[in-house]
Amino acid sequence: DCYGTLIDWEGGIRAWVEGWLQRSGAATSADAFLVQFNRYESAVQAEEPSLKYPRVLAKVAKRFAADNGLEISDDDAASFGSSVGDWPAFDDSTQALRALKERFDLVILSNVDRLSFARSNERLGVRFSAIVTAEDVGSYKPNPRNFETLLATVDGMGVPKHQLLHVAESIFHDVEPAVRDGIDVVWINRGAAKPGPRASGGSPSPDALPLATFESMAEFAEAALAT
Repeated sequence: DCYGTLIDWEGGIRAWVEGWLQRSGAATSADAFLVQFNRYESAVQAEEPSLKYPRVLAKVAKRFAADNGLEISDDDAASFGSSVGDWPAFDDSTQALRALKERFDLVILSNVDRLSFARSNERLGVRFSAIVTAEDVGSYKPNPRNFETLLATVDGMGVPKHQLLHVAESIFHDVEPAVRDGIDVVWINRGAAKPGPRASGGSPSPDALPLATFESMAEFAEAALAT
């Protein structure tokens, strides 16, 4: 996974919302936006699974504004949609990926479009063996189609399912659906060291537990390379 795991999407969202609040004077907070974000995003993605991610984000901003009695311009909504490439990478992402790449094929399964991921990939500075986006699949995680496409992709690389390890932060989008699809999963619990309102959170359900949990990609990479 990329956003939440390698890219600090919550930090990026918070930065955009704070800028919007300064420009518009809207009577809300970045915390309120983050708390409600996942509900709006999931609804839009389920209703329009082939919609490119920048348009998903624009609709999320519009729905949030409407439900909270706020005004948001089309330009501001579009600005939020195009902000993905501005979201920062976590400090440990690039170094961890470069270390892992010495021994493993790295494959991205991301809930964005190709162009948005390409901008984020410039921040990560790592060449991946394969990239699967929601735009490629025509749906968004946790839809099983996305994981089926991942499995088909790695199979085409000559990697059997039992040699695939899905590394992700989101319980809803990644950990639970992957486990239930028979894929081994490691949970990167970034929230353990990140207090305050978040767009994602919670803990895995008892029937969809990951193989292991780490608080950062650095911690995971160290453990993976020690085996």
